[in-house]
Amino acid sequence: MIKTLSSKRKHPAGNLLLSALVFGTIAVIMIGGLVSLGLYENKAITARQNKEFAFQIAEAGINYYRWHLAHSPADYQDGTGGPGPYVHDYKDKDGIVIGQFSLNITPPILGSTLVIIESTGYLTSAPKQKRTLRVRFAIPSFAKYAVVTDNNIRYGVGTEVYGELHSNGGTQFDGVAHNVVASAKTCYNDPDTWGGGSCERPGVWTSVSPESSVFLVGKSYPVPAVDFAGIAADLADIKTKAQAAGYYFAPSGDLGYHIILNANDTFDIYKVKKMKNKCSNWLTDPTWTITPGQETLVAGSPFTFSANGLIFVEDNVWVNGSLDTARLTIGSAVFPSSPSTDTSIIITNDITYTHNDGQEVLGLIAQKDILTGLESEDDLRIDAAIVAASGYVGRPDYHYPSCNPYDHRAVITLYGMIATYKRYGFARVDGTGYQTRNLNYDTNLLYNPPPEFPLSSDQYQLIDWQEVLP
Repeated sequence: MIKTLSSKRKHPAGNLLLSALVFGTIAVIMIGGLVSLGLYENKAITARQNKEFAFQIAEAGINYYRWHLAHSPADYQDGTGGPGPYVHDYKDKDGIVIGQFSLNITPPILGSTLVIIESTGYLTSAPKQKRTLRVRFAIPSFAKYAVVTDNNIRYGVGTEVYGELHSNGGTQFDGVAHNVVASAKTCYNDPDTWGGGSCERPGVWTSVSPESSVFLVGKSYPVPAVDFAGIAADLADIKTKAQAAGYYFAPSGDLGYHIILNANDTFDIYKVKKMKNKCSNWLTDPTWTITPGQETLVAGSPFTFSANGLIFVEDNVWVNGSLDTARLTIGSAVFPSSPSTDTSIIITNDITYTHNDGQEVLGLIAQKDILTGLESEDDLRIDAAIVAASGYVGRPDYHYPSCNPYDHRAVITLYGMIATYKRYGFARVDGTGYQTRNLNYDTNLLYNPPPEFPLSSDQYQLIDWQEVLP
């Protein structure tokens, strides 16, 4: 009996010890788990902080190179003269280096101002935890506009435009605008509707109601004026660069030159000897139509497009033909400039791109006008960004009935943009000219204009940015 009682007394103590061991083990495991979780969370927080710091350092690299471009807009090698990547220290407020950013810079293609910058940032204490940002900067050119003019302008009912419109004068727009319509004027007197008052119309207005059906994106006025006067300097610069590494053609001694663009990256050029006679004695505008057989081939034709994509003609020039993956600008001017001698570009036959997706681009910059001649094609297509620096883009007043049957033309289609000092127009109020006018903005021009195309700003602007994921 005594042994039995002793055994019963010891059994509860053993149970307590076993329970203590079990719960102790569980507690150790839980504490260990909590410690591990705490360490993991601490590492995760540290990693997130490191990545956030890396992002900020990468962003600092972007800001640095934007500043660099503002001071050296043509330097894409970080002032080193050599290839990248370009590595810079990143310091805290006390001047202590805590990280670095590495820059890779892709310079613009011919004619473009589009710069691509990749900045990779990291802390020196965590060099494997990197963040990379890719940003695109560009200086906008005249080609950012579907139409830009230095004077008052009116767009009639039936006009539908997808690109941005700008006038240094006032604008009446009665069509449908899928982008901003802007004017440098607060108000103006519209010559088409002037009632004798002062500043009768706002800078941008419409006679169509409701206004919301016209300005789908909005209107903006007054805005800074676009510098047409600077185009003269641009033409002089194109002349200099064409003489150095492109093609330069001196005054012809005749009526001008005729350039035919070929899809194999060459062009033929002729001297124009004679134009067809005017169709009316009172008409001041020439026909701008070359008399068949009255042009002579310039020795050396065909010429291969130059690497800088520039052709400068110190005379009037007719242009037609096609491009296939080429980037080209043709300038026409005589210096010093004078209203009696300023030159024009004439288009009477098609100018076409092969792809219409940005692979080809043509700029036509005339000191005076860009015109379609009397016998221009009945269905004329012009794929180009065209600039009339001191005159207008359009068709002269070939009056009915003396110019019949060429007074009326059927369809003109422009794929590109128009910059015109004076009000443009391919039709007249008497019904002559092109009956259907299709103006299609080439969105590829926005930051990839033709070589040496006039710029509308001197500062790089941010286009977009994205993080490059590993």
